[in-house]
Amino acid sequence: MGVGDLPGMQEDNPVPGGEILLTTKTNPAMQDLKATVWIGKQGCTAATIEEIAAQLKKRKVIKVKWLQNTEIDPEAVAEAARAILVEVRGKTMVLFERGKNEKK
Repeated sequence: MGVGDLPGMQEDNPVPGGEILLTTKTNPAMQDLKATVWIGKQGCTAATIEEIAAQLKKRKVIKVKWLQNTEIDPEAVAEAARAILVEVRGKTMVLFERGKNEKK
């Protein structure tokens, strides 16, 4: 399943290097996503990373939110979950499943 297979997402916006630009502006379907993972005051634990990875396998694109008083590094979360960080707005991030052949 590729980016073009997801509802409202298209692969017609290539970026130099063959990457696909994924944002909520280019793919309005991501704006309608509901957060399926919430990170609480304990921060991002191993169980949270496992849950993110499991949901990415099922859904390909997920939205993660965290509490205001919790310090989270979205890039570190994406790397730990082997995902692509699409966008961060406030205390919300959108993650996309990284393909098996894609580099880190």
